[in-house]
Amino acid sequence: MAANSNPTVRRRRLGAELRRLRQASGLKSAEAAARLMVSQPKISHLENGRRAIHPRDVRDLCAIYGVTDQQVIDALMRMAKESGQQGWWNVYGDIPQSVYVGLEADAATVHAYEPMAIPDLLQTPAYAHAVIGETIPVLTAEQAATRLKVRLRRQHRIYDPACPLRMWVIVDESALRRVVGGPDIMREQLEHLNALGTEPHITVQVLPYTSGAHPGFAGRFCILRFPDSPEAVVHLERFTSDLYLEKPSDVQHYRVMYDHLQAQALAPDSSRDFITDITKLYIDAAATPECGAGER
Repeated sequence: MAANSNPTVRRRRLGAELRRLRQASGLKSAEAAARLMVSQPKISHLENGRRAIHPRDVRDLCAIYGVTDQQVIDALMRMAKESGQQGWWNVYGDIPQSVYVGLEADAATVHAYEPMAIPDLLQTPAYAHAVIGETIPVLTAEQAATRLKVRLRRQHRIYDPACPLRMWVIVDESALRRVVGGPDIMREQLEHLNALGTEPHITVQVLPYTSGAHPGFAGRFCILRFPDSPEAVVHLERFTSDLYLEKPSDVQHYRVMYDHLQAQALAPDSSRDFITDITKLYIDAAATPECGAGER
């Protein structure tokens, strides 16, 4: 039961162990909640790693589940104590998507579909600055600067020499043609995207307009998988709150959606050529300001 340095991961692993113990005891979550005198959603949140758990609750749950091995109880209580510690992102205050940042920090692979913008982890600083400033107008300059710092810090995962995040990314053509920050910023961003797409652990595919209707019409999503775990999480980002799906049937639904999107998207080599062609339009646009990225 060695603990990971990521508190979100500690909570997830502790929650998974508590779920296993509950199921082994034959209790349903509602029954465990009644015995602990808490709400059933609290048990679900604890088992899903959505909230920190007090060591006292771990001790009480172990008693309810009939766990008598003191070494197991002590190890679980130690994990509970450690899960209350802070991740690197907490130094930036109460940031949105802190749950997602924690999951991303421990993920082994991410399959992402982006219909409107370049994915966060593949953005240049200038593009990220423009996206944050232009899409969330209620932010103060200080809040926008904090979000930018967090986003750029998250990108360390794809440059980690010991364990780089494996990414499969499908980007809609709209994201390539939407002029964010101006032609120079777009040129730099698309060149950066193409360079990252040549890395062995990053695969980039473009979903062109000519692909017609596709499952991605429902919006952006990503599927995160974790080392040494068969479980996966689907992340759906919203403006004020996020949704996390972990039920196997839900994950499978999005896995099938992603498979269909990959089949309709251009192959990686063709995608690089496609991005290069659009990049040339931004070079021309920078030389002739009245021109836009236009249609291919």
